[in-house]
Amino acid sequence: MIYLQLFLSYLKIGFFGFGGGYAMISLIQNEVVVRNNWLTSLELADIVAISQMTPGPIAINCATYVGYTVTGNIWGSLLATFAVCLPPLTIMTLITIFYRRLHNNYIVKSTLSWMRPIMTGMIGAAALMFLNRDTFVDWVSIVIFVVSFFATWKKFNPILLLIMAAVAGIIIY
Repeated sequence: MIYLQLFLSYLKIGFFGFGGGYAMISLIQNEVVVRNNWLTSLELADIVAISQMTPGPIAINCATYVGYTVTGNIWGSLLATFAVCLPPLTIMTLITIFYRRLHNNYIVKSTLSWMRPIMTGMIGAAALMFLNRDTFVDWVSIVIFVVSFFATWKKFNPILLLIMAAVAGIIIY
């Protein structure tokens, strides 16, 4: 039963998680923490942090970790990873087949244009989701975030920014 729940949850995340990994975090949080109680918000925040540091998309890394945590074996990891990858793979294959013919179509263009603000909102929702008692660190974290945001916005070298953030984290924490 747990395997079916895991498969259906990550299949749903794969089908409705438009906009990339960050946009999918709110869907993952709803399925994993709220709906199924597989993990706590703090555990999910840790998974997201680890998923950002490991190679690969966040949603796939989260699926792999959650699948293993929920079932206690590698089959759960493989099942959740497969389930989250299946919908985008299927949809992108179909879109690729028809895109060349339809990319100048008015309906296709307008649909893609209204999806952009939705993705921005989903990414913002994912960021706000982590502002709670369990996951909020302190005011220093906000300062580091603001400095990093403006440095990125001003096209600061991302490798230097990453090194500086690591040094700041080691010194402060």
